Amino acid sequence: MSTEPISPPPKDLAGLSALENSLLFRAFTADTAFDLGTHLRNRLRALAPSPCVISIALSNAHLLFHACSHPGTAPDSEIWVARKRKTVLRWGVSSYYMGRKFGGDERKFAEKYMLGEGAGQYAIHGGAVPVRVEGMEGVVAVVVVSGLRQEEDHMVVVEGMEDCIREMGERGE
Repeated sequence: MSTEPISPPPKDLAGLSALENSLLFRAFTADTAFDLGTHLRNRLRALAPSPCVISIALSNAHLLFHACSHPGTAPDSEIWVARKRKTVLRWGVSSYYMGRKFGGDERKFAEKYMLGEGAGQYAIHGGAVPVRVEGMEGVVAVVVVSGLRQEEDHMVVVEGMEDCIREMGERGE
């Protein structure tokens, strides 16, 4: 598994949006989620000793893959995963995109969407990326990594999805 550094994300919203829109699966099944989740876990194990959580769930919350890269994750990691996933499902873009849109200002984000006391249910930190499938409208699933710096969480998911989509194409799937 590659120990190449994780690429930096695009710096502007248009670049982030274009990158996310390029991540289009021909199909997304439990097998796809397992392959992608395993790929991400192996990449994270080779890349960093930090414990990370990898979670893939359908938009109806059906969990398809969940694992840790190394021992040592905290129960709080599950809360971060849920908050990042909820952000993607509500706004249809990555949690990193939402963070960049508001310059990381959670108060401004909460005010814009009138979230009030419910603001803590969402996270505008990188690591959750929507899964889209050709011919289907909306978000089919969400892939989440939590445990690295937010831009690394985001880009390790993006790179993993790119690899998975490419490998599926090579197999004719």
